[in-house]
Amino acid sequence: MTPVLSLRGVSKRFGAVSALTDIELDVHAGEVVALVGDNGAGKSTLVKILSGVHQPTAGTIRFAGQDVTVADPAAALALGIATVFQDLALCENLDVVGNVFLGRELSPFALDEVGMELRTWTLLRQLSARIPSVRVPIASLSGGQRQTVAIARSLLLEPRLILLDEPTAALGVAQTAEVLDLIERLRERGLAVIVISHNMEDVRAVADRIVVLRLGRNNGVFYPDATNAELVTAITGASENAVSRRRARHMDAAGTEGAGA
Repeated sequence: MTPVLSLRGVSKRFGAVSALTDIELDVHAGEVVALVGDNGAGKSTLVKILSGVHQPTAGTIRFAGQDVTVADPAAALALGIATVFQDLALCENLDVVGNVFLGRELSPFALDEVGMELRTWTLLRQLSARIPSVRVPIASLSGGQRQTVAIARSLLLEPRLILLDEPTAALGVAQTAEVLDLIERLRERGLAVIVISHNMEDVRAVADRIVVLRLGRNNGVFYPDATNAELVTAITGASENAVSRRRARHMDAAGTEGAGA
């Protein structure tokens, strides 16, 4: 099956600084790929390349089987690449409908309020969203509900690939579960999804594959059954770390208990 997105040898330099080097990545329809790595690993730079904020210094981007140039954010949207950044870019003084259609109102001369409201409800229902009304201001919504609105807005132009930048950051347990459910809904709709996250438990809960970046390079592809020790080793480059030591202690304790039985 042809990947929705395929990167080959993608690199990005800022003067003398190499932010990304020879990145390889494939993402298929109906697949959630988690992109993980330490601060400075290149995750944000890669997201900005895919969303049209930066252009790669070298390499090729193929989208839906065609070589493409993502010249700017408008070009990314036109291709079918939608990005939900960590700050969500929502206007707190506007209601849900106003945020979903911000800059994309259905009529250039007179707002079609009824049409926009119906379309907003349709998008929210597709996500099984828990939002009491599309006419409440964003300021009154929880963090999870705001993430839902931002994702619904990204679906407005019917993208094929959605990038989610730290979608569960600073959320409570219940709100995190709500957002992870939303990601499952996106997969069920057949969309390709890239999730950038530091939370390994969230990553394992929804990802089909986990791609590790380290110092701007690919450093392994893992699956949800990977251990914390394996992931931390790939992310940090150190086989000896707190996670591996804790795991060794637990194994030693289990062995001691078994010997004494």
